Amino acid sequence: MDDGLRVTDRLTVPAAELRERFSRSSGPGGQGVNTTDSRVELSFDLGGSPSVPETLRERALARLAGRLVGGVLTVTASEHRAQLANREAARERMAALLREAVAPPPKTRRPTRPSRGAKERRLAEKKRQSQRKRDRRVDGD
Repeated sequence: MDDGLRVTDRLTVPAAELRERFSRSSGPGGQGVNTTDSRVELSFDLGGSPSVPETLRERALARLAGRLVGGVLTVTASEHRAQLANREAARERMAALLREAVAPPPKTRRPTRPSRGAKERRLAEKKRQSQRKRDRRVDGD
């Protein structure tokens, strides 16, 4: 738990750059929910992190712009009763968000046209279908 957060093979966020806050969690837990700080708030200063390469940082800042507050990405987890399980869930969620944010952009789609054979098969199928429906009709005579 005290080692860094592994995002990709090449990117690991050091544990020193992650900040955890704990608070009381709503939800399941019975009487224990009123006394234990099981909710976890994991924060990472993406804008000021020296461990993230500049190109990846720019890409991540652009993609996560709606989730950042002052360049800081925050993830909360409170679905488990145990603080340790919530810490693990928050770390997994943070890693997934960062992994998606630093992923290279998808290749641009090169427009293609259907082949002559594909067009002919489509038209032949349309003719067969219309013939099938024509054969089902009851003549008015």
